[in-house]
Amino acid sequence: MKDVLAEIARSLVDHPDQVVVTETPSRGGVLLQLAVAREDRGKLIGKQGRTVRALRTLVHAASLKTGTHMALEVSK
Repeated sequence: MKDVLAEIARSLVDHPDQVVVTETPSRGGVLLQLAVAREDRGKLIGKQGRTVRALRTLVHAASLKTGTHMALEVSK
C-alpha cells in the first residue's frame, strides 16, 4: 500500500521527488504518513479535503482487504 500511495501522490503534486511515505506500526495496525513539499500540500488535500478524503478511502478499502487496520496522516 505504501508504494501505491506514493505513486498516486507523485502524480498529484508539482514536486514528485519530495513525496515521502513512511509506514509505522501503531496500536492495532499501521500508520501511513505522507509528506510532500510545503507548496504541494494544498494540491494533496484538494478542495474541501476531497482529494485526501479519497486517499483515506482507498487506504481504508485496502485495510479491509488485507485485514490490517491502516490509517493515513498527512505530515506537516
